[in-house]
This record gives sequence, structure tokens and C-alpha cells, in this order.
Amino acid sequence: MVSHSSQPNNPWFGVSMALIGVIVGFGIATGTNSSLPAALEKPTVKEADPAPAPTPRPQPEAKDVKKVDKKRDHIKGDKNALISVIEYSDYECPFCVRHHPTLEKLLEENDDVNWVYRHFPLSFHPNAQVTAEASECVAELAGNDAFWEFTQIVFDKGAKKASLADYAEEVGVERAAFESCLESGKYTQYVKDDMAGGSAGGVSGTPGNIVINNKTGKTRLVSGAQPLSAFQEAVDALK
Repeated sequence: MVSHSSQPNNPWFGVSMALIGVIVGFGIATGTNSSLPAALEKPTVKEADPAPAPTPRPQPEAKDVKKVDKKRDHIKGDKNALISVIEYSDYECPFCVRHHPTLEKLLEENDDVNWVYRHFPLSFHPNAQVTAEASECVAELAGNDAFWEFTQIVFDKGAKKASLADYAEEVGVERAAFESCLESGKYTQYVKDDMAGGSAGGVSGTPGNIVINNKTGKTRLVSGAQPLSAFQEAVDALK
């Protein structure tokens, strides 16, 4: 008759029981629950630390800024304003289109700020250079207000070479005179000089903005189509 023992005949049984005793004893000593593997234990949830507030991007000084010239520059607002925002712009730049209302708003909220428009046509925009030259023909033939009206039309309808004469007519310029001026190329170098001045001041893309105190000469470079608050900060810093 074969008897069945209540204990397994496996020689490792005693060793296993000893190990279990050690684990349980360790768990009791350290205050942890050893009844579940660590991978199954509920993790302790720690409240996340609040995200740090974003650091405002510093506004560097511009390098070698060509001062505002009341006779040459296209100025919107009070020509004698303490602060000028000199925008270097490209008529085909979509960011410049978006940026336009921001500077309009800045002028509305600040009596001591004016807006100066200078050209910075980028080489990969095929109509930017010719449109800039066209705007100068408009300014010559119909004045500063017509220049700004022409600029708004271009941003509203697009810098299309075939439409430039139409845009000029919309602001009161005689078509034949406009076409003669544009075809002469008389403002080609003028536009290039604007771009060279922007590069010297630290502008590398559009819209590139230099905020300047016209009395002290102190400056801030505000790159890109930034929000109104960025320009207000620069203006306030220069007063």
C-alpha cells in the first residue's frame, strides 16, 4: 500500500518556503504591502508642479538704424511723434498682411507713435520688388496718402503685377503716367537702398520692425508679426 505524504517530496520545497518567509518579514519591517508584485501595486499619484510662466522674448537693440527722414520716408500718423515703428515689409509676405492691422491699432492707442513703411522685398517673392517700385511711383504722382491707400489695396487684393496699374488708378493716379514711371525703373535702386538699410539695422525677414525714440536714438528690434503687446512693450521701454 502506497502512502501519500502531506509534504511534497521536492527538495526545493523547504528552500522556497524559507524565501517566502524572508520576503514577508521584509515587507512587515519596511511597511510595504508584499502581497502584490510591485508592478501591480497602485502607484502614488503626485500633483504636478505648476508649469512655469513663459519667459518673454527679449527685445534687442537694433544695430545701425537709418533715422526717420520726414521728406523721404512714408509716415503714417504724426510726423513729429516721439516714437516711430519702422516696418521693413514685403508686399507678397502673408505675415506682413496679418501684421498690418496690429500697427494700425498701435497708432490708435498711442498719440506719440507713428509708423514708417520701408521696403524689404524678398527674392523668392517674384512680384515683391516690382510692387515696391510701383508704390513709389504712386507716392511720386499722388502723394503720401495715396501711397498708404495703394499699400492697403495690395494687401487686400494681392501683389499681382498685371493689376498694379489698376490699383494705382483706384487711388487717383493717371494710368499712363504710372506705367511710364514704373517702366523707367527709376525706383529700383531706391527699394534696394531700403533693403540695405534694413539689413544694417538687423532685419533678416519680414515684417522686420525697428522701434526708435526719435530724440534719444534708442531702439528695439521686434522681429515678425508679433502681437500688439510686444510693440506696446517696446514703445513703453523707449519713452
